[in-house]
Amino acid sequence: MSPDVTVDLWQRGCERLATELPEHQFNTWIRPLPPAHCSDDGGDEAVVSVRVPNRFKLDWIRAQYAGRIESVLSDIAGKPVRLELTLAPRAADPAPASGTHAAGAARHNGAQHAAAALGQLQPAQPGAGAPAMPSAAQTPAASRNKLNPALTFDTLVPGRANQMARTAALHVAGAPGQMYNPLFIYGGVGLGKTHLVHAVGNALLKDKPDARVLYLHAEQFISDVVKNYQRKTFDELKAKYHSLDLLLIDDVQFFAGKDRTQEEFFNTFEALLAKRAHIIMTSDTYPKGLVDIDERLTSRFDAGLTVAIEPPELEMRVAILIKKALAEAAEMPEDVAFFIAKNVRANVRELEGALRKVLAYSRFSQKDINIVLAREALRDLLSIQNRQISVENIQKTVADFYKIKVADMYSKKRPASIARPRQIAMYLAKDMTKKSLPEIGELFGGRDHTTVLHAVRKIGEERGRNSELNQQLHVLEQTLKG
Repeated sequence: MSPDVTVDLWQRGCERLATELPEHQFNTWIRPLPPAHCSDDGGDEAVVSVRVPNRFKLDWIRAQYAGRIESVLSDIAGKPVRLELTLAPRAADPAPASGTHAAGAARHNGAQHAAAALGQLQPAQPGAGAPAMPSAAQTPAASRNKLNPALTFDTLVPGRANQMARTAALHVAGAPGQMYNPLFIYGGVGLGKTHLVHAVGNALLKDKPDARVLYLHAEQFISDVVKNYQRKTFDELKAKYHSLDLLLIDDVQFFAGKDRTQEEFFNTFEALLAKRAHIIMTSDTYPKGLVDIDERLTSRFDAGLTVAIEPPELEMRVAILIKKALAEAAEMPEDVAFFIAKNVRANVRELEGALRKVLAYSRFSQKDINIVLAREALRDLLSIQNRQISVENIQKTVADFYKIKVADMYSKKRPASIARPRQIAMYLAKDMTKKSLPEIGELFGGRDHTTVLHAVRKIGEERGRNSELNQQLHVLEQTLKG
């Protein structure tokens, strides 16, 4: 990578991300990042280090955006680029930039700061030949309805994990305001909730181009409430939201503890339902599981149809990989798709990130895609999994989650409050480690391998029909994978 490419890599990467990510996501999570350090010794891979102000942001950016950032920068650089996220020293922490503060700061800082958001090595000087940051009006995500036109039902891979949610969403798109109002979709991060709500909005606009549709993240609604509260202009808020035909709102759990926001959303909710407009919401948990949300809101969330999106099963993960590869004009051999799918199980977003790494590695090395290449491209991910996930780690994580002692995992005690978590830990040990059934049994107090097999089968069968258990297992899996 030449010095010139190194210098403007981040600026170009930022420009790409600003056009590919929803505006609120870019403004909240990417734009406020401090400058990064890029090191490239001329070898096969460049390394980019970004210091993140707190652990929450670090974990979120790593889980949600790291794969996308690496893919964009690798594509621009013409070689693999590895992103390193580290915590900034406490004394150097910048002021918080999430939520309403992020939205205000993003608008104030302007295009130059946005170009530096991903760690541009030097601020672009006028006339230096650095490309200008696209304005909000030029970015696709800044369109009137905030919909991403690429997220449609056609590009969503169907499967058992999203079957009910997809069916309900199709009904809403075909007859908004009639059935399943409101539609409440819940599940873990990266499972396709946002894709599904965008698909409804895009389908409705295709049939009715004059329909008033708006997609937004809950943080944007919070920001609007704060802004209008400060200006005493609540008529503007009502004019914006109460006239909609379809409101799509992501991550309503962000309303927790914000009383004024909840009151305004309740008013919006009632106004839209009264005029037979449709509301679709997403959350990381089911309505009754939301904390610090007024009961009158959660009862209304639950009044329509509540559906879960679950982690995709193996066959669905394979189908996703093959379809996404085709969209990138690449052919994914089925055996390679199975290899990736078996090693990346948490969610669709991580799966797509792994696919981008494999495709980039194939293009840069000019080698065909096979299992050897995939293993090399994903070596960091595979080494982290092998290093972090052990039976002992699983036992401790499950014990903490269900509030029992780790010693209960090995004991002969059999009350349901202990036996159930023990079976779940056995199931996870079989699914997430390479230990054999006898080895797992030995680590659970010398139990016979048939006991482990019984636990694995029992929990596996129940997971398919018990959405609450499936949600708990998904949380445990994500915790164990860091």
